[in-house]
Amino acid sequence: MEKVKCLIIGSGPAGFTAAIYASRANIAPVLYEGIEPGGQLTTTTEIDNFPGYPQGVTGSDMMADLKVQAERFGADVRSGIITEVDLSQRPFKVTVNGGESVIEAESIIISTGATARYLGLESESKFRGMGVSACATCDGFFYRKKIVSVVGGGDTACEEATYLASLCSKVYLIVRKDFLRASKAMQERVFNTANIEVLFNHNTLEVLGDDDGVTGALLVDNEGVNKTIDIDGFFLAIGHTPNTSLFKGVLELDAEGYIITKPGRSLTNIEGVFAAGDVKDSHYRQAITAAGSGCIAAMDCERYLSSL
Repeated sequence: MEKVKCLIIGSGPAGFTAAIYASRANIAPVLYEGIEPGGQLTTTTEIDNFPGYPQGVTGSDMMADLKVQAERFGADVRSGIITEVDLSQRPFKVTVNGGESVIEAESIIISTGATARYLGLESESKFRGMGVSACATCDGFFYRKKIVSVVGGGDTACEEATYLASLCSKVYLIVRKDFLRASKAMQERVFNTANIEVLFNHNTLEVLGDDDGVTGALLVDNEGVNKTIDIDGFFLAIGHTPNTSLFKGVLELDAEGYIITKPGRSLTNIEGVFAAGDVKDSHYRQAITAAGSGCIAAMDCERYLSSL
């Protein structure tokens, strides 16, 4: 059975940054990339807000750079999926690819991320990265003075709609119910923003577009009447699902399924197990904050191992 000092589960900015720091600390991390090597950012076209890329960079290229940097310092980056974990005693035991192999790890850094929720439309998938986005903070800049829509009725949707309204000429907020679930303060911000139009009682049937990307959306109201809106961008704000199914009943999770860590740290309720990135962050969900938490996790892990 293979034995490692530090096992990192998941890639993306958090996982690769943790691997960089752990490698430089000479704790020889092994990283399994998971079902989506590079994480959510590999589905993003241009990234303009990550420090160090003044001309912008694609998500895939940035993840490739981080991977190369981690490997440069000796991180063992592997393809594969961790399918089972036993955290009941140390060393921890993890199963790879449904039983292909079992690894004993003195410490584990979890960076499995979170998955944005989509409506499940074929057209939505078709135009993902071509006008369809689940992150206004990430992609809103590209729609300055353009028309966009936001799907959702909670605080996140209202926050993203008002953010986009500061950049775009018009924002449609598509709400399937006849009310907003957001807090009163967020509702007031939406209703007091002149270039936001709330479309209550509407669902999206199709995202419309051509070879250049999104051009509109086909909606239907609760009475079955169709409506087409002309838009350049289609934003989803209906929540994220943290990729924590592997740890349910083992690690402390909050009501939404995010891993609970000690405030300002990466420590979970099990000593020697750390969490970084979107798997523990239900609020910011940015590449730079994920990378920062990956650094924190690696440093916490190094201190833990040195105390053994």
